[in-house]
Amino acid sequence: MANKRNLKKLIRRVCGEIAAEAIIAYQTIPSMSSETVGQILGDVAELQCETLSRISFSFDKSRADFENGAAYRAARRRYNAAAFARLRTDFTEGVNKVLKELNAAIPAEVREANKQ
Repeated sequence: MANKRNLKKLIRRVCGEIAAEAIIAYQTIPSMSSETVGQILGDVAELQCETLSRISFSFDKSRADFENGAAYRAARRRYNAAAFARLRTDFTEGVNKVLKELNAAIPAEVREANKQ
């Protein structure tokens, strides 16, 4: 991760693209339910807000809890790596869930026509 600002931009961009795809699908496929698309857009917004709120966190130990600065920095680095890995995993799972909902909202005849 380069910095938090770029990570936040990436999350907003991904969620915006998913929302745009849902709206385009709703506009181009007349048999899609507006309630389903509304639910999907709500899920995307919730995913974005939840993920953005979890980006800022702090290490719960202080320098005095360790015998030297190197041990403190190593522990903080491990903590940050684990926290960002968990954030990435949760965001990916959320995106996959929303995409499955979007794919399920598309009628079967349209999916079959798209395959051919």
